[in-house]
Amino acid sequence: MISILRRGLLVLLASFPLLALAATGQSAHDVVQGTTNALLSDLKANKEQYKASPDKFYDALNNILGPVVDADGISKSIMTVKYSRKASPAQMQRFEENFKRSLMQFYGNALLEYNNQGIIVDPAKAEDGDRASVGMKVTGNNGAVYPVQYTLVKLAGEWKVRNVIVNGINVGKLFRDQFADAMQRNGNDLDKTIDGWAGEVAKAKQTADSSPDKEVK
Repeated sequence: MISILRRGLLVLLASFPLLALAATGQSAHDVVQGTTNALLSDLKANKEQYKASPDKFYDALNNILGPVVDADGISKSIMTVKYSRKASPAQMQRFEENFKRSLMQFYGNALLEYNNQGIIVDPAKAEDGDRASVGMKVTGNNGAVYPVQYTLVKLAGEWKVRNVIVNGINVGKLFRDQFADAMQRNGNDLDKTIDGWAGEVAKAKQTADSSPDKEVK
């Protein structure tokens, strides 16, 4: 069975470094379409180099995440107000760093396995306000096509990724549920939950991997 979360997140992560190409005034759709085109050529040109130096690859992705993703908004959403309002600025910063690092470690290899089977961005829709969604269809190794839906928010005039739904799995909600469960198991010890987040991402991945596939018809 194809790992839907793994397959979808590799697309999400692959888009992160290329979203840096976005400029103020671009639509959310233009950002995703342009970065997708750049993604395919970038993977083709650099895959072997990244495979030879995976640590450098993870570091490069992590360094680029900051300016192109709403890491602060994502972290607060995962923690929810219940926990984020009790967290110190240092704890929030540490969680953001652990969150990004864990994604790089768990899904970086999946990105390197992608063989340009096919990624198609859905037609543009009207974009009003500071929130937009952009759809995408990803072809897996088995030829099946799976839907990915990005949620982007406009911050200081630029669109940034806030969430992604992969084959019907809301990744933001999945991580929120995982964080709340970890807090309960850790006796509401925020530091322990933050420091153990990499393990929680692994558990979330297993949960998503066990979900049935929903191929686009």
